[in-house]
Amino acid sequence: MSEFMAEYIGTTLLLVLGQGVVANVLLNKTKGQNAGLLVITLGWAVAVFVGVYACSTLGGPGHLNPAFSIATAYLGKISWNTAGLYILAQLAGAITGSILIWLAYRLHYNETHDAETILATFSTGPAIKSTVDNLITEAIGTLVLVLGALLMTPASVKLGTLDALPVALLVLGIGVSLGGPTGYAINPARDLGPRIAHSLLPIKGKSGGNWPYAWIPVAGPVLGALLAALVYGQIHG
Repeated sequence: MSEFMAEYIGTTLLLVLGQGVVANVLLNKTKGQNAGLLVITLGWAVAVFVGVYACSTLGGPGHLNPAFSIATAYLGKISWNTAGLYILAQLAGAITGSILIWLAYRLHYNETHDAETILATFSTGPAIKSTVDNLITEAIGTLVLVLGALLMTPASVKLGTLDALPVALLVLGIGVSLGGPTGYAINPARDLGPRIAHSLLPIKGKSGGNWPYAWIPVAGPVLGALLAALVYGQIHG
């Protein structure tokens, strides 16, 4: 199996489990409604573990995140063309996973009448709107994610099966520590893919998708990833 298909499958699993826990907590009449932020952060940590592990066993790099692919390309570990293909696979996987969750929770979406809650199960949004602060928060969260992941795998650009657990724990830590202001997208595909799916799917009572905000969970992680690559390059330069 190609590494690009492995990235697609891994990212699909990431979104099914990650977006799935958000839907379970936020949507009406689910078994997990109102379970809280800790359940969401635990769910995303498990999602990262499963996605990275599965992708790695299929021969993929285990990035599952354009920010990490951009950082490794900046460091010269992979080509920019390869990074671009990884990013396309990640975005496609994110859209696929998002559609699968909509299918699984379709009846609960029909029972949920608040458009903002519906959108929140697909993509992130700020607790307090501030373009500069929201951008900085996403950049800091991604800096911690990418630098931590790079330092955990100094001999390779791939996140192998043994790296899945520490990276998952890192995501859990970011969620409980930095997730409050913006919902910690820290992954452009994780936010953009589901936001696209939200716009395309026939969801009753949905909003327009808050597209004016959509660039922040893309640009913030890219900035954070590049900063992480700069720091990593200085450490190992």
